[in-house]
Amino acid sequence: MIKGLGLCLIITLAGYLLTAVPAIGQTGLSPLVFALLLGLLLGNTGFAGRLGDTGAGLAFSARWLLRAGIVLFGFSITVQQLVALGPRVVVLDVLVITSVVTAGYWLGTRWLGLDRDTAILTSAGSAICGAAAVLATESAIRAKPAATSMAVATVVLFGTLAMFVYPALYPLTGWDEGLYGVYIGSTVHEVAQVVAAGGAVGPDALANAVIVKLVRVMLLVPFLLIIGQLWANRTADSSERQPVTIPWFAFGFMAVVAINSLLDLPAFARSGLVTTGQFAMTMAMAALGYQTRLSALRSLGVRPFVLALCLFVALVLGGAVVTPMLFG
Repeated sequence: MIKGLGLCLIITLAGYLLTAVPAIGQTGLSPLVFALLLGLLLGNTGFAGRLGDTGAGLAFSARWLLRAGIVLFGFSITVQQLVALGPRVVVLDVLVITSVVTAGYWLGTRWLGLDRDTAILTSAGSAICGAAAVLATESAIRAKPAATSMAVATVVLFGTLAMFVYPALYPLTGWDEGLYGVYIGSTVHEVAQVVAAGGAVGPDALANAVIVKLVRVMLLVPFLLIIGQLWANRTADSSERQPVTIPWFAFGFMAVVAINSLLDLPAFARSGLVTTGQFAMTMAMAALGYQTRLSALRSLGVRPFVLALCLFVALVLGGAVVTPMLFG
């Protein structure tokens, strides 16, 4: 256990050190991404075989630290923030998530021939909240590490692209900042990417973008409940039903959001809890990357990236149509 945890800790610290380098930090990529890449690199070299048994610590990081990180992420959200823009935000976000996940799963499995785990993980990451949604969905459906790593790679790539595309498109729309912020929050992948894109447009855009995005994050909970039920029922033999995997950590996430809304926590305490959660998720990514074999990724080819590209285009174009219809 200790050896595996120590390995994840070292990889995670290296990821944070990389983002502290000014030239790298300006890319906007989080330590989570670098921990995944470093873990992937180390896990596919001869170095891995010389460490001995690291399985218990890696499994603990990938499973329990991940869940703890998602729960602590709730300290970045309050109910008051979620109700500020009214029920139209919920309608918009539900529409985005439902359409993207449904279309992504169909395109991935029927058109591109992907396995259903890779298709749903890529779709969830695009539709909800990037890598965090991929990791949470992986915990609910028990997907293979290769499928999870590939899905994270795709949402990181196109989420990073969104940070540059959305500010460039803003002058072409003729919308006010507030409306464009709603558009950003409902269609950009990661919370950090939403902040970057909204901040590049203006303060009003940033404020609305963050609130709309946080509603999308909250909708991760019902999504996990639904997808867990669907995955449990879809077996090779329909007469043999798998037990439903209940994502208890999702309820922990909701409880933390409620606590954060009711209690006036000091700013340093709230920030410390959120940072701890981010560190835990980064350790989970280190473990995930280390356990992933490049041969498994190569077998998936470019198809997951094609799927993610299709979903990215759908988010940009579909959001541009639906957002002014609801908020214009």
